[in-house]
Amino acid sequence: MPLTRSIAQTFTSRETIEGAGVRLKRAFGYSEVPLFDPFLMLDDFRAGHPQDYLAGFPWHPHRGIETVTYMLEGRVEHGDSMGNAGSVDAGNVQWMTAGSGIIHQEMPKPVNGVMGGFQIWVNLPRHNKMMNPRYQEIRRDQIPVITAGNGVTVKVICGTFGEVSGPVRDIVADPDFLDISIPPGSRFALRVKPGYTVFAYVIGGEGILDEQGPPLDNHDLVLFSDGEKVNATGIGTKPFRFLLLSGTPIQEPVAWRGPIVMNTEEELRMAFREYRDGTFIKTGKK
Repeated sequence: MPLTRSIAQTFTSRETIEGAGVRLKRAFGYSEVPLFDPFLMLDDFRAGHPQDYLAGFPWHPHRGIETVTYMLEGRVEHGDSMGNAGSVDAGNVQWMTAGSGIIHQEMPKPVNGVMGGFQIWVNLPRHNKMMNPRYQEIRRDQIPVITAGNGVTVKVICGTFGEVSGPVRDIVADPDFLDISIPPGSRFALRVKPGYTVFAYVIGGEGILDEQGPPLDNHDLVLFSDGEKVNATGIGTKPFRFLLLSGTPIQEPVAWRGPIVMNTEEELRMAFREYRDGTFIKTGKK
């Protein structure tokens, strides 16, 4: 019988300011390394007031990581040092592999007065940190939405659910990224890979992710113990909605300063020195 994962730790996202003055909620980040390995950070930038986010994230570098942007409402306009430009619209996903280095900007914009989404940072192992940068831009109509019974829906962004695979492919961490919604009173069991890091971030409603644990609601984050499945139950009056992510741990040293994550302090110093000297970008246009 599959071993059910219990909740190892519970967190609540905390307010912080990033970029040029964007107010957001950080579910986990630098202080939690290496608990969520290979994941480094999850930021929740759902916001009710334009002044909280319009300052955006002007031009800045990344190296050694991947950034994943998932929009629920509004859009994020972006441009980069390789000449790419566009927007991540509501329901869309951008999976950006910074690799050897990229300089970009991300500017949140409201649509019909609303804006909101999430950004997740995923670490790259030592032998992939200097890979060529790349993007996977996924439209909402490319993301499978599976009805799993009892009214449960699962959006498969990356990885697999049953026999259905998400549109984001060939990611080093072998991640699953699911957006799950469970009606009140319904139960759901999800198979996960043993030995992988698995966490859930609640984005709506109220529910239970461990029969021995407390009810969870919006902005709560749980890190699971090891096992082969996760049990979830919707309670309250609204659908219990959460992001569930899993990935294989890298188990390497983490040297992290600002937007750059390497393995050693010397690698960090080199990255920032190259950024100052104008030699940071290794491929594409400067």
